[in-house]
Amino acid sequence: MSFHSMWAELLPVGRSSASGGYRRYAWTGADAECRAWFEDQARARGLAYETDRNGNQWAWLGDPAAQNAVVTGSHLDSVPDGGAFDGPLGVVSAFAALDELRRGGARFTRPLAIVNFGDEEGARFGLACVGSRLTAGALTVEDAHRLTDGDGITLPKAMEAAGYDPDAIGPDPERLARIGAFVELHVEQGRALDLTGDAVGVASAIWPHGRWRFDFRGEANHAGTTRLADRRDPMLSYAETVLAARREAELAGAVATFGKIAVEPNGVNAIPSLVRGWLDSRAADQHRLDTVVTGIEKAAREYAAAHGVDLDVVRESFTPVVEFDHALRDELARILGKDAELTVPVLGTGAGHDAGILSARVPTAMLFVRNPTGVSHSPAESAAEDDCVAGVRALADVLEGLACT
Repeated sequence: MSFHSMWAELLPVGRSSASGGYRRYAWTGADAECRAWFEDQARARGLAYETDRNGNQWAWLGDPAAQNAVVTGSHLDSVPDGGAFDGPLGVVSAFAALDELRRGGARFTRPLAIVNFGDEEGARFGLACVGSRLTAGALTVEDAHRLTDGDGITLPKAMEAAGYDPDAIGPDPERLARIGAFVELHVEQGRALDLTGDAVGVASAIWPHGRWRFDFRGEANHAGTTRLADRRDPMLSYAETVLAARREAELAGAVATFGKIAVEPNGVNAIPSLVRGWLDSRAADQHRLDTVVTGIEKAAREYAAAHGVDLDVVRESFTPVVEFDHALRDELARILGKDAELTVPVLGTGAGHDAGILSARVPTAMLFVRNPTGVSHSPAESAAEDDCVAGVRALADVLEGLACT
């Protein structure tokens, strides 16, 4: 099956007719369709298919129990109303690259696997990369069991409803010990390649990043009868904090975003009693990130005090800077540049990935495919057909260089 036919087959799954974006949330019907598609692709190629204890899907060429395997893939879930390319491009390209190598008669000397990691985006339970975190031991079973979606459904209940055993989840060191290299292809979430004019690049590092929850607690009251001077309105403190986040990020050359908010009682004619906002912040190094978040929290506490509002700040997740394996990164650059003697762009990214989580346990690397607008996590996310094909060829070259004679 060609890249184009696979892409066309997967494209409608989980797509919202209202927004044009994707709602492929973990352990939902759309997720089940994506997982069925992956299994079908594996079996159609005669690959050994399995689902691990954390719900991640694997398709193996060669002995799954052997050592030093080369693994590629990404994820199929999405952010709310996300784009088509973030995640699925890496999975579809992996199958297409394998097909290309087989057509060319490649002889594999190492086992090869294609993987779909579950719940990478964290759209449903609020924590990114759940499948890879559990596998790598970066998320405890106890913490995973406490994850809850917006409807109050816990992760174990969601997994059980989807036909999986939540009591089996946990670290999988035996599986990780079999992996000699993991290479994830991903659409670039930014415009670096567009600016250099290159179709494909190699990742150098993932910026440190995290998520913080700001709970502003005031006093609910009538919107029409309460004097402005008598109000304890948490929305004011929250709004001022959003502006402070922008200022602090600009000063540090970083990024900071309040992209999610919950309001109680959430009535048009009611002053809120609670405004809960989630901050996502990322920077090129730890010092800058600490400076930004500390500055935002300091400003938020000052605003809250000025309006008679209480504030709690909770760090919900954090990922330190990830330097991809230098030897593997350099090998990818050598493989991709050897024929044309080209310099392959090496670039950092502010986006988190499963490859970043696994990097603490196995050698990992990433390939980026050009995104002409830089837009991601949006229905406007795109990549040109020629660039997608170039990504498949680049991944095929890399897999051949790593896993074949």
